[in-house]
Amino acid sequence: MTPIRILIVDDQALFREGLRTLLSVRADLEVVGEAANGEEALRLAAVLNPAVILMDLQMPVLDGVAATRRLRRERPECRVIVLTTFDDDEYVFEGLRAGAVGYLLKDAPSEKLVEAIRAAARGESFLQPSVAAKVVAEFARLTDKISNKPQPLVDPLSNRELEILRLVAEGASNKEIASALFIAEGTVKNHITNILGKLGVRDRTQAALRARDMRLL
Repeated sequence: MTPIRILIVDDQALFREGLRTLLSVRADLEVVGEAANGEEALRLAAVLNPAVILMDLQMPVLDGVAATRRLRRERPECRVIVLTTFDDDEYVFEGLRAGAVGYLLKDAPSEKLVEAIRAAARGESFLQPSVAAKVVAEFARLTDKISNKPQPLVDPLSNRELEILRLVAEGASNKEIASALFIAEGTVKNHITNILGKLGVRDRTQAALRARDMRLL
């Protein structure tokens, strides 16, 4: 099995070293490089071709939001997970709008970080539950201001798909959804693929936002 190639981007050397040590014990993960700012991250990403980039937000030279925005444009195959100490709404939404597929706080359990990396490498999104709650709450606030009735989906979601979508919006992983609904993890993945197609979005985060916008949640 080819390890997942990871680039760590953080201006604190001790944190980068600790994270490298933490991840190096996982046989399916490989830290291929470290960067101290967003500009360095862009340069290394072009050379090292990481699958997943762990990105801090506040850094000198070029911050994490700007770097993520450029990565989405220049190297869309690189999946960015924001890993930061900040969970203020402003930081959360800036990071996600820039193109991050995951958002975790630095005090998250190591297992959650590993789970997020593996999910990102599979092309999935991963939000820490507290962050997912902020996203849903913000879009609830925004949709309350919308006077126009949202257009219905051409191909409506089934009851099972709605169940899964609600759990996705709460930040649940495929494994957690499968356990909660007593179905196979592969079945969950198939349902999520169908949900993304019906909503016309690329990933789980956008699905939750789109569903809230359409008042499906």
